[in-house]
Amino acid sequence: MPYDPNLDKMLASEEAEFETTKITVGVYSYNDGEKKLQLSRQNRNKDGEWSFAKLGRMTKEEVVKVLPLISKVAEQL
Repeated sequence: MPYDPNLDKMLASEEAEFETTKITVGVYSYNDGEKKLQLSRQNRNKDGEWSFAKLGRMTKEEVVKVLPLISKVAEQL
């Protein structure tokens, strides 16, 4: 069965925004299945639009700002 974005539900979400990037912490459920935590990054391009980017490694500043969001959103798990 291929991935169907219509079955992917975001149950909770918080964002931490930085100068040229933002990290989203969310709780998702696919096809009413198990709730899971997801971290994702978006980078701002030169036109000011956001585009998806691999999260990869995080700076200390990002970790410090994102950890409280993880705790808050994790209450929805």
